[in-house]
Amino acid sequence: MPASPFSVASLGREKEQKIGIVGLGGLGHMGVKFANAFGAHVVLFTTSPNKTQDALRLGAHEVVISKNPDEMLKHASSFDFILDAVSGDHNINAYLDLLKPDGTLTLLAAPPNPVPVMVGSLPFRRRQFAGSIIGGIRETQEMLDFCAGHGITADVEMIRIDRINKPTSVC
Repeated sequence: MPASPFSVASLGREKEQKIGIVGLGGLGHMGVKFANAFGAHVVLFTTSPNKTQDALRLGAHEVVISKNPDEMLKHASSFDFILDAVSGDHNINAYLDLLKPDGTLTLLAAPPNPVPVMVGSLPFRRRQFAGSIIGGIRETQEMLDFCAGHGITADVEMIRIDRINKPTSVC
């Protein structure tokens, strides 16, 4: 099976990839950093306009407010890869429509309800929809080595225990 376009193993195989990151939380902010280090054109999708500056600081080249249909339409059929890191319910089909032929959308988070997928958009447009939670020891070591070599670290915000279930200001 070929390596995912969002793996360290694929770095340098295809320059100028366009990678989308859905959500700028704990996983999403790392996705932006990795995609930028891969040399891709990075687009962050968010429902929160107030995350624009954080996304740009972390390495996104563009920020799309996903609630704006005109902004979404501008990117139709243009992405090689989209990493979806949103754990809440959202319309996955809106992002599948943004993949070019042979593009892949990988879901990292687990929304609380079943995800309805318009399956016709997959085989007829040669798009792939995948899921992933964690790699094995080899992939984890490869990722850590890549981070060390590119100065990639996680942004961390220390919060008080009584704020654990409240929104934070990181990304």
